[in-house]
Amino acid sequence: MLGDRWGVSDAEVARHYPCDEFVPFPTLQAWRGVTVRTSPEALWPWVRQIQWAPYSYDLIDNLGRRSPRRLREAPPPVAGEHFTSVGNRPRGRLLAIAPEVHYTGRILGAVLSYVLVPIGDGSTRLLLKLVARGYGPLGPAAVLGDLPMARRQLLNLKRLAENPLD
Repeated sequence: MLGDRWGVSDAEVARHYPCDEFVPFPTLQAWRGVTVRTSPEALWPWVRQIQWAPYSYDLIDNLGRRSPRRLREAPPPVAGEHFTSVGNRPRGRLLAIAPEVHYTGRILGAVLSYVLVPIGDGSTRLLLKLVARGYGPLGPAAVLGDLPMARRQLLNLKRLAENPLD
C-alpha cells in the first residue's frame, strides 16, 4: 500500500509489535521509524509525553497549542489512562506500556505501538506501527494522511531527545 512504510527496514516490518496483540487480523497496517542518537532511557521520557501532546503539526493536530519542549513532571502512565491529548483534552486509551520498551494505545479506531529498540552504537530505533480493522476504501487515504503526521512526530521526538535544551 502506498505510504505504509517510512524509515523502516524489512526486518523491522516483519517483527512482532505489541499492537499486534490487540488487532490480530488488521486490514490496515503502517510502519514508521527513525534512529535517535541517544539511549532508550533518555528517549523514553519524550515518548511517554505523547500522553500529554501529539508532537506532530501542532497547528493541525493540537488545535494550535505547542507541544511541550521540556519534560513534564508527571506520574508514570498506566494502562487504562488516556493515550494522548489534543488541545489539552484527553484522547484514546493507553492499552499497554513497558517503560523504555513500548507505549501502545488506541485512538480513532487504530492501535499504535511506539517501540524503542537499542542499537549497538548507543542509539535507539524509535519504531511506530499502526494497525486497524475496517476503514474500507478509506484505508489507503488514512495511511497516506498518517504518514506526514507520524513522520513529523517521530522527527520532533528525535530532535527533543537528542537536544533536550533546544
